[in-house]
Amino acid sequence: MPEGKIIKALSGFYYVESQGEVFQCRARGNFRKKKITPLVGDTVNFEAENYSDGYILGLKDRFNKLVRPPISNVEQAILVFSAMEPKFSTLLLNRFLVHIEANDIEPIVCISKIDLLKREHQQEINQFINDYRKLGYTVLQTSIFMEELIEEVRPWLDGKISVFAGQSGVGKSSLLNALKPDLNLETNKISSHLGRGKHTTRHVELIKIGTGLVADTPGFSSLDFTEVTSEQLSDCFPEMRSRASQCKFRGCTHSTEPNCAVLDAVEAGEIADYRYKDYLSFLEEIKQQKRRY
Repeated sequence: MPEGKIIKALSGFYYVESQGEVFQCRARGNFRKKKITPLVGDTVNFEAENYSDGYILGLKDRFNKLVRPPISNVEQAILVFSAMEPKFSTLLLNRFLVHIEANDIEPIVCISKIDLLKREHQQEINQFINDYRKLGYTVLQTSIFMEELIEEVRPWLDGKISVFAGQSGVGKSSLLNALKPDLNLETNKISSHLGRGKHTTRHVELIKIGTGLVADTPGFSSLDFTEVTSEQLSDCFPEMRSRASQCKFRGCTHSTEPNCAVLDAVEAGEIADYRYKDYLSFLEEIKQQKRRY
């Protein structure tokens, strides 16, 4: 039985690539009975008499699954954040990183629109870049007008399924167009009133770039912490994860407990203050969600 990968889902149809060819398929009725929905990124067994009339018969095991955007088997996330227009936001980046870490996906931070960066903001951005690199994150700088910076992105995409994510207006589609000009993905300019762009991507699709597959997604439409518990949150911060075993109490929340290695590191300036403040904000948000339930 042929095997392939779902590279696009649209209007009830699944487009399955197998040995360089793409077949339009529907899911068998027993998927609905079992409440199973095939996702972009799934490896599937299928049958097809022609290119436009196939059926998905079975799904291979997934190693991860995102709900919004609906995609599976993602190996890495390219988190695109603009240096300017909209201004670089560590709060939103930290929120994205928590969700990526919680799903065991390798994050790559990509700071776009570096050409718009004014001299007075350069030092601040450089400090953020250094901070995140010290935590072990890969941080790239890009501009669609600087070919040498675009070329630095390509090797990171080879041989993997990657998702491009970030707030609207940061230039995700523009960056993908620069990496593969024949894509002609729609882009919108930033609204001067709102300070952000409109989402221009309408569905999830895997696009071949080099030897990798890239998803330009409609974005993480929900960034709440419904799938992250207060006990799990600190594991999504590498600087806390590495110190947790040194805390006096098992299950330490690193907020008010005595003899907390994380609090000591914050006090000593070994953990960035803005990262710790965001952690406390997320922790409170999770607790408030629990109370509402």
